[in-house]
Amino acid sequence: MNHNPLGRQTDYVSVYAPQLLFPIPRAESREVLGIGEGLPFYGVDIWTGYELSWLDAKGKPVVAVAEFFIPCESEFIAESKSFKLYLNSLNQTRFESAQEVEALIAKDLSATTNAEVKVKLIPLSGASGLSPAAPHLTAIADAYGELLDELDVAVDTYHPAPELLTTETAIVDESLVSHLLKTNCPVTGQPDWASIVIRYKGNKIQRESLLRYIISFREHQDFHEHCVERIFSDIARTCQPKELTVYARYTRRGGLDINPFRSSNPEATPELLRLIRQ
Repeated sequence: MNHNPLGRQTDYVSVYAPQLLFPIPRAESREVLGIGEGLPFYGVDIWTGYELSWLDAKGKPVVAVAEFFIPCESEFIAESKSFKLYLNSLNQTRFESAQEVEALIAKDLSATTNAEVKVKLIPLSGASGLSPAAPHLTAIADAYGELLDELDVAVDTYHPAPELLTTETAIVDESLVSHLLKTNCPVTGQPDWASIVIRYKGNKIQRESLLRYIISFREHQDFHEHCVERIFSDIARTCQPKELTVYARYTRRGGLDINPFRSSNPEATPELLRLIRQ
């Protein structure tokens, strides 16, 4: 039996748990308005999720924006905190494809609301496919450098592992980007999501090793600022670049987003961009 999560201390579950969804009947509020079974209107509730993530079959995270369409004639709505907890339960669950995730969420929400719910998932790399009313993704990959997220890597480490980092002999001056940084608040346990930019000069950092290293923070608990300083320190110590900048754009919580910028260059300054998840 599902229990209402409102007013309760929350444990953040990271493995698929559809039982977290809690239905709220529409009839109670509509009765106050004198609205019965024959609705005097047509419509739909459109929810947008900016922090949806899961693991692919090899354990690599996938991140996406999601749109959920719940018809106004549904018997129930999904209580919003329970909805968030349910989506978080996908974080460490493996799926074969985005289509599988989309179908599963649609099935679970349809069962919760007692209506046919439609779901649309848009990977961040294709966020221009959002509905026209939704904001578009700032082209951070184009602005900053090469996007790492499409690399085909197997992942089995979800706590910081600087030993994953390796370098090559070539000397480069480049910027690398990933939307797959996830850390967790040490106070509440809530997941924190970020896009990260790593600019450096020196021996080329092996791209697959860097992506695995970024993903290794996925279960780590620490504050945004400390996580960025740890990434900066690990790369500086392990890869020994001549110059290094690490810049993370975190999604907001409680109306605030925190975007730590650390650089070995005293003249470097952060660009003030706004990303779709922010």
